[in-house]
Amino acid sequence: MSVAHGIKLLGVLGAGQMGTGIAFVSALRAKVPVLIHDRSQEQITKGLALMDKLLAKDVSKGKLQAAEAQEARDRVRIVDSLDAMRDVDMIIEAVTENMDLKRTLFKSFAETLRPDAILATNTSSISITKIAAAVIPSGKTAASKEGKEAAGRVVGLHFFNPVPVMKLVELISAIQTTPDTLDRARAFAEACGKEVTTSQDVPGFVSNALLMPFINEAIMCLEKGTATRDDIDKTFRLGMNHPMGPLQLADFIGLDTCLSIQQTLYTGTSDSKYRPSVLLERMVDAQWLGRKSGKGFYEYDD
Repeated sequence: MSVAHGIKLLGVLGAGQMGTGIAFVSALRAKVPVLIHDRSQEQITKGLALMDKLLAKDVSKGKLQAAEAQEARDRVRIVDSLDAMRDVDMIIEAVTENMDLKRTLFKSFAETLRPDAILATNTSSISITKIAAAVIPSGKTAASKEGKEAAGRVVGLHFFNPVPVMKLVELISAIQTTPDTLDRARAFAEACGKEVTTSQDVPGFVSNALLMPFINEAIMCLEKGTATRDDIDKTFRLGMNHPMGPLQLADFIGLDTCLSIQQTLYTGTSDSKYRPSVLLERMVDAQWLGRKSGKGFYEYDD
């Protein structure tokens, strides 16, 4: 039996690539009004320009009528504070992979938004259970009615980059997440045109618990001189039929993001197989972050 997601107004926190992409598919595919907030005006300007570009491209290719594109664009509105989102039915957080930041934000969500709003995070590696624990009201315990209800509405909705193109959403339940929250979050992701897989709340979930060690090993191969950058990537493009090699993929994801996830895996498991490559750490130190900074394992034009 299908479940109605019940999302009539969505909030998205973060107007970077991920936040903009989530807002885009929510407005276009799920046809839900979206409120976006980001502290950076520059990021907002870039995000809206990207959205306009994507819509114009779909119109030029005949995938959308101009009127449909305009309707989708009109569903997206920028707001200047979290307080302006207090009536949303669900908020999706899409900010930096930092546990302290996310816990602070989710505590603010619980205090500001409606008590029945779903609180979703787009984290790709951080524990949903730890985030959920941050929303328990002051003076209440995790076992109290108020504590259970607050933590029960937190869920992981891991969209993949680029969101308008990638078909998958990874759904992650904290140990506190209620079945109703899970069902509605799944239904919303499906309304956005996505296929959904589920994962337990373990470091990296399914996707990054497998992907990041693979990328890290490729970087170590380069670091040790086992093969050149081009030969490592060509091996996987032509030998394993991957769309891009692991080093090019790391650049696309962002080397800072790769390092953050790898550190989360290492810290969360204490398993040496997740130790980040020294070369990866040094490249992040140098601000060689991949495609978004213009230089990573490859160099990119603006």
